[in-house]
Amino acid sequence: MTAAGRHARVLLLLCFASTVACSAFGFTEEPPERAGKADGYCSRILRAQSNRKEGNSEFRLRVEGDPENYQPGSTYRVSVIASSPSYFRGFTLIALKEGAEGDKDEDYAGNFQIIDEEEAQFMTNCPPAVTESTPRRRTSIQVFWTAPPSGSGCIILKASIVQKRIIYFQDEGLLTKRLCEKESLYGDVTDKPLLDCCACGTAKYRVTFYGNWSEKIHSKDYPRRANHWSAIIGASHSKNYVLWEYGGFASEGVKQVAELGSPVKMEEEIRQKGDEVLTVIKMKAQWPAWQPLNVRAAPSAEFSVDRTRHLMSFLTMLGPSPDWNVGLSAEDLCTKECGWVQKVVQDLIPWDAGTDSGVTYESPNKPTIPQDKIRPLTSLDHPQSPFYDPEGGAITPVARVVVERIARKGEQCNIVPDNVDDIVADIAQEEKEEDDTPETCIYSNWSPWSACSSATCEKGKRMRQRMLKAQLDLSVPCPHTQDFEPCMGPGCSDEDASTCMMSEWITWSPCSMSCGTGSRSRERYVKQFPDDGSVCTLPTEETENCVVNEECSPSSCLVTEWGEWDVCSATCGLGMKRRERIVKMPPADGSICGAEVLEVEKCMMPECHTIPCLLTPWSDWSDCSVTCGKGLRTRQRALKSPVELGECTEELEQVEKCMLPECPIDCVMSEWTQWSECNKSCGKGHTIRTRMVMLEPQFGGDPCPETIQRKKCRIRKCKRGQGIKNGKPTKKPDDNGRDPEHAGCKMRPWSSWTECTKLCGGGIQERLMMVKQRFKTVVLSSCKDRKEIRACNVHPC
Repeated sequence: MTAAGRHARVLLLLCFASTVACSAFGFTEEPPERAGKADGYCSRILRAQSNRKEGNSEFRLRVEGDPENYQPGSTYRVSVIASSPSYFRGFTLIALKEGAEGDKDEDYAGNFQIIDEEEAQFMTNCPPAVTESTPRRRTSIQVFWTAPPSGSGCIILKASIVQKRIIYFQDEGLLTKRLCEKESLYGDVTDKPLLDCCACGTAKYRVTFYGNWSEKIHSKDYPRRANHWSAIIGASHSKNYVLWEYGGFASEGVKQVAELGSPVKMEEEIRQKGDEVLTVIKMKAQWPAWQPLNVRAAPSAEFSVDRTRHLMSFLTMLGPSPDWNVGLSAEDLCTKECGWVQKVVQDLIPWDAGTDSGVTYESPNKPTIPQDKIRPLTSLDHPQSPFYDPEGGAITPVARVVVERIARKGEQCNIVPDNVDDIVADIAQEEKEEDDTPETCIYSNWSPWSACSSATCEKGKRMRQRMLKAQLDLSVPCPHTQDFEPCMGPGCSDEDASTCMMSEWITWSPCSMSCGTGSRSRERYVKQFPDDGSVCTLPTEETENCVVNEECSPSSCLVTEWGEWDVCSATCGLGMKRRERIVKMPPADGSICGAEVLEVEKCMMPECHTIPCLLTPWSDWSDCSVTCGKGLRTRQRALKSPVELGECTEELEQVEKCMLPECPIDCVMSEWTQWSECNKSCGKGHTIRTRMVMLEPQFGGDPCPETIQRKKCRIRKCKRGQGIKNGKPTKKPDDNGRDPEHAGCKMRPWSSWTECTKLCGGGIQERLMMVKQRFKTVVLSSCKDRKEIRACNVHPC
């Protein structure tokens, strides 16, 4: 018998056990073969009612984030929860269109997805419903529910609870949740996906990505090292091509973006789709993940759409992470009114590609076998997750994407008027306004334009400069000593029809070797052949050597692709740039990964022409200010150009810390103690004094001197009758126990020696002999307690 069949039988057995439950639900025993859905089993569950007490809050049904509305097609986590100390043995969960009876397939809305097959399954006699796999005590149950498509109206989620012999089912209250369809934030955005687009012409958009994944907003376990967004990859495409979607499986290209942050394979997959793709969308990686907009501009890219390719998708990896990404999937930019969407603003939460089973940002590589479907991350996924919230709240968005229409081309067939600044598609950019330099500013002529910063068909910039010779009115500022304009490498200009126009290089392919030295290649293609019909001789493919790990052994580690190079540190002339990558899998033998994770190299910007602030090169660093330990060192440079040509705000001196070998530290000793009492009461003896080591010598400092000293002492000669035992005089007590040396004193035996005051380096011990009885005939000063002291643990530490 299936588990669902057992569940149905459990309900019938409960009736035999309790006439109250039978009368409450109206169940009658039927043969199992007749208790099918066609027999109205689903609607019979819906009609089952119990005599629950009002106001009982033992059980409740919750949708993650407690939304009041649902987004069509979105996936939500649905939970049935028992408050402590309550529990339940079984449950049933359904989703109905509001007002439906539940006796037809079309009455049910959305689709449930089982999270744990050992906990839940679909009910055999009522396939739209979810029930327990085996009856047992439990306090919660969770499943996914995907909302129905747009136009489904309001939805009622209902749960029933089996607790001991009582079955609860609520039409109102905490076991029922009503959700209505969420209205679109943008009136001209159509339902997703729009099967056919009726718009005319084409539209041009700019997509801008604002990452707000930062330690301030997402503080739990935030990775302070190597946090970044990978290079963004996407496309404008037709409905016949899916880059990624919730509920689907990640392609190899999506997997490489999700796990390694590499867009190479994804770009290959996109370009192989031919006419299904109109524009490939690419943006550079961001290291670190977050910086203020006044420090680093948000990355953006432009793309176009047309009637057949009116969807837009993209993705980017949240790094480091197992396989977490954000992005848009099949965002439709075509409207029902046969026009183009003006603007889309969407907050993004991370999603799981289903290829790696890690639960934290820096979990070790753990492939998911078999591969899971792509799904959004939730706040209840795992207690170790950085997004975990025991209350099940919504995840704070980690990014926002803005898609804005910037132009339209061709004749538009919709009658909706455009903004005045919208019709700019084919209009050439107007010439710059006349120079508005104040007459009080006297400049030199402009220098020649520098070479373009890009030697390929990627966009670059070139610069020219001029000097301010005189400023006749100091109250009027003199701007414009530098001028920049965009440019591309030789043969890439649209105006240069006599040469080949090449595309930008496609990103380097993965290295052919997973360990050691291999090769990689990249390609580009001819965008425009020369008008004179000549053949393009520029290369369309480049190959170079690559090294993943220098040595292939158990100590090798898996690293991600290199991130994009940072911008050059200089705006003109020679500067430096850097790029980073992260360790994806540490060495198998547990050793430290030896792969480089940071590269720095020189970069050349357009030549720096003579400007008012012209500086000499930095001098060599001075000697460190100290001969040992931590100090400072400096370097200087001088102003070469005359001061009267303008004020220079560049720093002329730099100071940095320097570290020399640690300074020697001499041994530090405490003061000597007082000399101890003589260890003999008569005859020759000795006395000692000690001191302690307060600070051990370090880094070659002076060693520690002696810690114990002794000297001879002699109090008086021993009397007759006193012997020597173990080097000490002995006393023979009389019959009454009197000490012969102190007649009339009766003494107790010597006490045990005390613990040594030090474990090494010389300590002391003491023992006492106490007076037991004093006699009246004895002078009190001669009858007193005695103490002996001796050295101990004199060996050096």
